[in-house]
Amino acid sequence: MQSYQIADLLEAVADAVPDRDAVVCGDERLTHRELDERATRLAHTLRSRGIGPGDHVGTYLYNGIEYVTTMLAAFKISAVPININYRYVEEELLYLFRNADLKALVHHREFADRIAHVKDECPQLEHFVSVEDGSGEDLAKLGSLDFEQAVAQGSPERDFSGRSNDDLFIIYTGGTTGMPKGVMWPHEAAYFACFGGGNPVGEDVTDLEELLQRARTIGAVTVSLIAAPLIHGAAQLATLIMLIGGGRVIYQKRFDADEIPRLIEQEKVLTISLVGDAMARPIADALERNAAGEEPRDCSSVLVVGSAGAIFSGPVKDKLKRYLPQATMLDNYGSTETGFQGSGGGGHKSFGQGLTFQLNERSVVLDDDLRPVAPGSGVRGRVALRGHVPVGYYGDPKKSAEAFPVIDGVRHSVTGDIAEIEADGTVKLYGRGSICINSGGEKIFVEEVENALKSHADVYDAVVVGVDDERWGQRVVGLVSLDAGASTPGEAALRDHCREHVAGYKVPKEIYVVDEVFRGPNGKADYKLSVRTAEELSAARG
Repeated sequence: MQSYQIADLLEAVADAVPDRDAVVCGDERLTHRELDERATRLAHTLRSRGIGPGDHVGTYLYNGIEYVTTMLAAFKISAVPININYRYVEEELLYLFRNADLKALVHHREFADRIAHVKDECPQLEHFVSVEDGSGEDLAKLGSLDFEQAVAQGSPERDFSGRSNDDLFIIYTGGTTGMPKGVMWPHEAAYFACFGGGNPVGEDVTDLEELLQRARTIGAVTVSLIAAPLIHGAAQLATLIMLIGGGRVIYQKRFDADEIPRLIEQEKVLTISLVGDAMARPIADALERNAAGEEPRDCSSVLVVGSAGAIFSGPVKDKLKRYLPQATMLDNYGSTETGFQGSGGGGHKSFGQGLTFQLNERSVVLDDDLRPVAPGSGVRGRVALRGHVPVGYYGDPKKSAEAFPVIDGVRHSVTGDIAEIEADGTVKLYGRGSICINSGGEKIFVEEVENALKSHADVYDAVVVGVDDERWGQRVVGLVSLDAGASTPGEAALRDHCREHVAGYKVPKEIYVVDEVFRGPNGKADYKLSVRTAEELSAARG
């Protein structure tokens, strides 16, 4: 193909399947042609305000058609959309606005006051577009242009030029273990590593006509319900995979599990994209209630439920399978820094033994000297991707050099995920080194212990953290929330349950029952807040 630039691809698809629905949220829906035209108009308005190639446009929005429109509008003028977590408080917003060098911000109206408190400390941030939400927040301090006006006043002509395969697509990480970082993907690299090369289940598509023919045929029946928020990279990538493939994406403005059976039936959903048990479990519960209802919704269209970014545990998969017996449950492996690397997952069948994945041919496990680990050697190393990878973290050359080294002339993306590679090429994933607990000289990967706790019949969710300890360096502490109506299991019973699945030194020395485990809107555990809570509960216990 001559161009892998995202706007070029989506414009070609819009021309190939103009009248097919592209995005649906609530009562709103747009065809591929309508989405493209609205994005074109918004792009012209942004350009008239001085936004151009390389400029950063923040998307401070809930899920919805406006989010996708803004992303595509930015791509059309070679600008860069920047995802903003809608749960951030003012201090976090100030950090991100500055770190990302935002020049424009598209936001839901309810966030206006929060933005107004920090905008004066962000001199580059001059342009605001507000999406009406009925909140009535005062826009005077921002001077925000109404989103619909911004669309209406822009030209529908595609008279853009200067796009490049090297245009950047930046995704900010969630910052659950450190400050958020902007991962810089050239569009061409993202096409192959993040969007499945136009064919997530087969060989990469490098011919435009072949891509469009797939959109005309396979895209006609491809409908994905994306449960995760678009502030999360997994949801953005799932969206772009579907749109490049000529399919349809279904969103909720805010996650509501009880609405999902209706959406499945109404839209004939083929795939569900979610982030771990934090979303999968409420969906499973909603499907259970639906099945017990007087007029249950028909959910037989769902063929795949895929999770990325957090544990998708065996018990939850089993419950989903009970109500979606025709569906395949997939653990998809990857990160913001690598895109999709493979599928699999041992779930509850592999406690203490690592979660197992079949990774793609561009994935490798590297030792401490950045050399490939020999399959079957039993040596643990870090998972990496080579070839089509990001060019770095925005504004952070030091961390970029560490995370994206050039090895033997090939750029790699080296993650913090610790793994072994078996003789048959299967990769056993043990956890992320950045949230590894070092207790008495033993490394403990929190995902293993969390998986063990969550397999207890009364446990709804769990997060495991390390708390400073004079004797052990760090001690393992678990925070668990319980199923509604469940009797509170004793701490000793929970430890005994863990001991059945993981080695004794990994069993939490303290376990606290909390009302709700701390997770971000993307479903990932908030380890910083969890550590603070564990420390407070431990101090109170004495």
